Amino acid sequence: MNLILLSGGSGRRLWPLSNDVRSKQFIKLFKDDAGNMESMIQRVYRQIKSADRGGSITVTTSKEQMASIRNQLGEDVRICMEPGRRDTFPAIVLAASYLCDVEKLTLDEPVIVCPVDPFVREEYFEALKKLAALAAEGETELTLMGIEPTYASEKYGYIIPVSGADVCRVKTFKEKPDAKTAEKYIEQGALWNSGVFAFRLGWLLEKAHGMIDFLGYYDLYDKYDGLDKISFDYAVVEKTENIQVMRFSGEWKDIGTWNTLAEVVGEPCIGNGILGSGCENTDIINELDVPILCMGLKDTVVAASPQGILVSDKESSSFMKPYVEQIDRQVMFAEKSWGSFRILDAREDSVTIKVILKPGRHMNYHSHDRRDEVWTVISGEGKTIIDGIEQDISVGDVITVQAGVRHTVMAKTDLELVEVQLGREISIHDKKIYDFEF
Repeated sequence: MNLILLSGGSGRRLWPLSNDVRSKQFIKLFKDDAGNMESMIQRVYRQIKSADRGGSITVTTSKEQMASIRNQLGEDVRICMEPGRRDTFPAIVLAASYLCDVEKLTLDEPVIVCPVDPFVREEYFEALKKLAALAAEGETELTLMGIEPTYASEKYGYIIPVSGADVCRVKTFKEKPDAKTAEKYIEQGALWNSGVFAFRLGWLLEKAHGMIDFLGYYDLYDKYDGLDKISFDYAVVEKTENIQVMRFSGEWKDIGTWNTLAEVVGEPCIGNGILGSGCENTDIINELDVPILCMGLKDTVVAASPQGILVSDKESSSFMKPYVEQIDRQVMFAEKSWGSFRILDAREDSVTIKVILKPGRHMNYHSHDRRDEVWTVISGEGKTIIDGIEQDISVGDVITVQAGVRHTVMAKTDLELVEVQLGREISIHDKKIYDFEF
């Protein structure tokens, strides 16, 4: 299979565990077969590799998510980076152009596009193989996967097929309805639109060239920020007449809210928490070092991270977005190409951060004009480079870096630092990066 995995979205849907840097697909909430915690993207990537060892996976994502993807999937993962966020149609066309011009796929190759964050079992990936085979046959231009609805959902668009056959032509599409309208659609045999579809590579590129003026992948990349924001459904799916849908009745859940996530997380308590007497259908997800105790709660989710704390009835959690948008708080934790950081304390004239670097990784060689930094090594070994002078560091060492001084730190082993930034104007924009041969 040739798969394009769409990894996008902001970090508001599973606040406070997600933020503007860490989207929901990077939160480690599931256990793999060995009992290790894994994220949605790790789970789906592992499942695809298990179902089709020779399959080709390209993850399409924004620059902001590149570090998280490489940290979680490894350096060898194939990524098509979007220069900006322009919605799913430009993202898919960019990925298709990448497969053609960079990876040299032939125009007859079938390609499957799917989101990175559904909760599914092995049967889903067997269905993807069938979807690819249908695209390769070429009887229609586009083949969709429709999900057998389990209730009258207001969260999904609907596909109304011409019959109840496993594979058949599409009659029409319907936007996200209210519950009563959704019931009427289901009575007509409607399926949920899963956002999964397959096509021959050449067909999509021909379609794209008729809608966008570009010469190939590199030209499209340069023009990307000027493209219209439009979804693939609006731009292509709903305007294609020669289209069919394949019915899927296996387990499929769109993990978009705390309510749906709680249905598939294996344990009611993740992290430091206790569910006391009287708790029913209540989940704790705690990324803080302090304990959470719940008593007598029913149908409730409690989620805590350095970004904030959520206590919500599970059903109500689906409607928290406008409230989260009112919270003005800087990103308190994030994954980087070299490791991760978490802000421990933020004041007007100082910021205290716990920094973790992976073995062999290093920060950029950089300087700050308006702040000093003090690093204290609390675990591991590494070395600093300060104004070109290298120095080995280990547990207990304290390194002071004055404003304007060029510096970086490199990890020999897993390396943990406490970094204190001191200054009256501490800003993420106060950073100059320099070339350096590491």
